[in-house]
Amino acid sequence: MTRSELIARLAAKNPALYHRDIERLVGTILDEIGAALEQGDRVELRGFGAFSVRQRKARVGRNPRTGASVQVAEKKVPFFKMGKGMRERLNR
Repeated sequence: MTRSELIARLAAKNPALYHRDIERLVGTILDEIGAALEQGDRVELRGFGAFSVRQRKARVGRNPRTGASVQVAEKKVPFFKMGKGMRERLNR
């Protein structure tokens, strides 16, 4: 599902709300999750899951075209852990 599909579904389920208000709301939620992750915070949505940031160590990688070794610097990556409620819902 894309962002625009999410907005369209929310608009269909909530006809009393304006489409532009739903767009702003979805945008604000995603911006706040992103801002929290930038600060290194964990974002937990009970029953859905938790977003956090993990540190990946520096490593030696391979260039797939040439096969040459390449040094890959350490970096931070987003991580999502599915909540128990969502996991149970998917595995019914």
